Amino acid sequence: MVNEFETKKMICELGRRMYNKGYVAANDGNISYRMGNGRFLCTPTGVSKGFLKPDDIATVDDTGKQIGGGKPRTSEILLHLEIFHELPDIDAVAHAHPPHATAFAIAGVDVPSCILPEVEILIGRVPIAEYDTPGGKDFAETILPHLRRKCNTILLANHGAVACDKDLEHAYFHLETLDMYCQILLLAKQIGKVQQISEPKVRELLDLKKRIGIPDERFDCQGERCVMGGGDEFLKGFSMQPIPQHQTSADGHGRGSGIADLPSQQGQPQPQGESLPRFPAVVAGRTIPGGDYLGASSTTARKRAAEDETERLVQIITEKIIQMSAG
Repeated sequence: MVNEFETKKMICELGRRMYNKGYVAANDGNISYRMGNGRFLCTPTGVSKGFLKPDDIATVDDTGKQIGGGKPRTSEILLHLEIFHELPDIDAVAHAHPPHATAFAIAGVDVPSCILPEVEILIGRVPIAEYDTPGGKDFAETILPHLRRKCNTILLANHGAVACDKDLEHAYFHLETLDMYCQILLLAKQIGKVQQISEPKVRELLDLKKRIGIPDERFDCQGERCVMGGGDEFLKGFSMQPIPQHQTSADGHGRGSGIADLPSQQGQPQPQGESLPRFPAVVAGRTIPGGDYLGASSTTARKRAAEDETERLVQIITEKIIQMSAG
C-alpha cells in the first residue's frame, strides 16, 4: 500500500531537483502519480516546483476533475492521464523543459540513437510529438502514437519533454538522462564525428534490455535500418558514406568533382595547376600572399577580381578630379 503523504513528499523532492537542475523556470513543469482506485496526485498550477510543500499537491480523478488539495491542479493533467490510460503498468509521469533536450524539440531534430549504451537500455529512441497548444485534449493526444511504440521518454515539439515509469524517481531520471545525453551530443558534434555503436553491439544491448524487462519497439526489428535508424539529420554532417559528386562541367572547372590531384568519384580529373587561370585572392583591396588559386575555379572569384579592378579605377579617376579641381 502506497503511503499518500510520503508520495507527496517525493513529488516535492523531485520538483526541487528539477528546479535546481534548471529543467524548469518559474512555475514550469508538472509531476503526477497514480494512487489507484481512479485517483491521481499531481502538482498544482502556478507554484514553483522548487518550493513545493506536501499540502500543495492536488488530487484528481481519471477525467482530470480535482477532488482534493487546496491549490488548483496543473493545467496539463490531461497529458499525464493520457499516459496512465494508455499504459496501465505506468504509475509516474514527469514533465519539464530540460534545456539541451528542449533545444532538439524546438529545432525539430530527432535525437540520434545507438550512441550511449545507458541511453539505449534505459530510454531507447526519443521521438518528437507534434506541436499543439498545451493543456487541451488535442495536446495530450499528440503523444499517443509514441506511447504505442513503447517510448518512455518523448520530446514535445516547441515545448519540452515528458517521461514515465513505474515509480516517480525513475520517471524523473529519464529526464535527467535525456538532458545529459543531449548535452553530450552537442559537445561531441563540436569536436568532430559522432560515432554510432555498430548494429551487432546494439542488438546485444537490446537483448540485455529485454532480459531486464524494459520494452523497446526494436526487439523484433529485422535489418540494420530498423535497428540503427533515427537522428539522421543530426548525424548527416559526419556521415562515413561517400557523397556523390558532380562531373566536370564543360568549362573545365569541375565544381565539386573531387579533391586536388585526385580523380573525382565520377572518374573525372579535377582541373589542376597551370590549367587554371590565376585569380588573386583580394580582400578589402589587398591581395592575400600565396592565394593565387583561392577561388580560381569559381565564377564568384572572377566577379570579385573584376569588381576590385573597377573600384581601383573609380578611385584613380576620383583622385584626378579632385586634383584638377584644386588646381
